Amino acid sequence: MSYLGESIKKLGFGLMRLPKQEDVIDVEAVKVMVDRFMNAGFTYFDTAWAYPGSEVAIREALVERYPRESFQLATKNAAWINCKTREEAIAQFETSLKQTGAGYIDYYLLHNLGEGRTKFFDDFDMWNFVLQKKAEGLIKHVGFSFHSTADELEEILKAHPEMEFVQLQINYGDWENPAIQSRACYEVARKYEKPVIIMEPVKGGMLASPPESVTEIFRAANPEASTASWAIRFAASLEGVITVLSGMSSLEQMEDNLSYMKNFKALSDDERKTLTAAQEALSRIPLIPCTSCDYCAKVCPQEIGISGSFTAMNSLTLYGNKAMAVHQAGWLVGGHGRKPASECIKCGECEKVCPQHIAIMKELEKVSEALA
Repeated sequence: MSYLGESIKKLGFGLMRLPKQEDVIDVEAVKVMVDRFMNAGFTYFDTAWAYPGSEVAIREALVERYPRESFQLATKNAAWINCKTREEAIAQFETSLKQTGAGYIDYYLLHNLGEGRTKFFDDFDMWNFVLQKKAEGLIKHVGFSFHSTADELEEILKAHPEMEFVQLQINYGDWENPAIQSRACYEVARKYEKPVIIMEPVKGGMLASPPESVTEIFRAANPEASTASWAIRFAASLEGVITVLSGMSSLEQMEDNLSYMKNFKALSDDERKTLTAAQEALSRIPLIPCTSCDYCAKVCPQEIGISGSFTAMNSLTLYGNKAMAVHQAGWLVGGHGRKPASECIKCGECEKVCPQHIAIMKELEKVSEALA
């Protein structure tokens, strides 16, 4: 069965983490990366209104230097960011057209749906807006990116069958993660026959340097392959995938990605067994057994982001990247209107309702110390 974007090569250039000099995007370095990417036969570029400087940088590095029909450009609308009216949400699209100079957008996404953010797209009727722009030829394909549960994804796909594709966070580390639900979300997309664009295949770079027990498994199977290659090839081997986005921030990262994606081959049976062994090694690392059911959140008088705190702590335990874990806690806790672990008053209400019988108060203490 053919699907949208089937002819696009399985590696997309994610433009969220472009190289910088003195905190300003280095456009000349981006030009070198764009040229290398295009010359290798890859054509999909992913930016967003919410990525500061990214749309302008790709206009200068790509749009103004290559024929428009030679590439696909994706950008996104984040109606939940500082938008109080439909006009403000719509203005993001006009800004994206101006900043990219692309004339039209190949893949336009309603950005980061899930939880309380979906309401903004509903209230501003952005669903009909993108269909209108598609009818006008300013958008070629409409879809959305998503960060939440499989059940919520199914609700959206039921309500909006007109959406042509979904963008999901999928990687082997989060495949069975109850907080991310990579596998479950992917299976919902397949159930509704929506092609998938994969984001975070290397989990923000963390699967490029996984725990040593995982690295040893990959090294034994193929000492020449980078650890990142296992992550990206796992994602690209899934059926119904348009492309796998890699947020490349250096030419070195790009060269590594191109080395195994230029002539992409899906994982062999033996390689799948290696990936399974790596996933099992990850699962043996002792973590807080939180399933993000959030029963605790319903009874916490302090409104502490308990499950978000535990997800960030588990990330720190697995990958040892404190900066990434702090960032994750900022999004999953403060970004969701919850309070940090340090504000726990040890009332014990959470522990009374936890199905996993987690010593929540003790674990929140550890989180507060580790992420301070």
